Amino acid sequence: MALSATPYKVDVNLTDLDRNVFDTLRFTVARHPSETEDRMCSRLIAYLLWYSESLAFGRGLSDVDEPALWDKSLDGRVLHWIEVGLPDAERLTWCSRRAERVSLLAYGRVDIWESKVLPAVSSLKNVHVASLPQESLSAIASGLSRTIDWAVMISEGSLFITDANGQHEITPQWLLRDR
Repeated sequence: MALSATPYKVDVNLTDLDRNVFDTLRFTVARHPSETEDRMCSRLIAYLLWYSESLAFGRGLSDVDEPALWDKSLDGRVLHWIEVGLPDAERLTWCSRRAERVSLLAYGRVDIWESKVLPAVSSLKNVHVASLPQESLSAIASGLSRTIDWAVMISEGSLFITDANGQHEITPQWLLRDR
């Protein structure tokens, strides 16, 4: 018998001062059986960083033809394709051909990955890459409850996440940005 996804109920009070977005979000996110807490938290952080009303979770790990998150137009065009993790250059190039904009939120051993992959994709004009500091991500992800209640403020590129364990600051480092 195959393992099933684990649902997480998420309540977020989002205050994004950088983009003037103020919203209360309530949704359910499924954690794939092979997905780590760090990856699921990275998907949540990516959702908040690039939040829009039409942003949706993709099947990601279950379907290689879908991203972790995406924003589609009403006619089905992919406006924003969002990946998390450390994909190879071929994957990023493949994604860049399917969307107007591609964003990657990298986490893990970014230092090793960066030297191999970034030079190969630096010429792609629609690819943007940010990395999360692993210590901060792990602090938020460890002991993640199945009911997530966060207050998130984004200011000057930093996320301030308040949860039951206190306040955490995460500042993504941009490795490739709008050129």
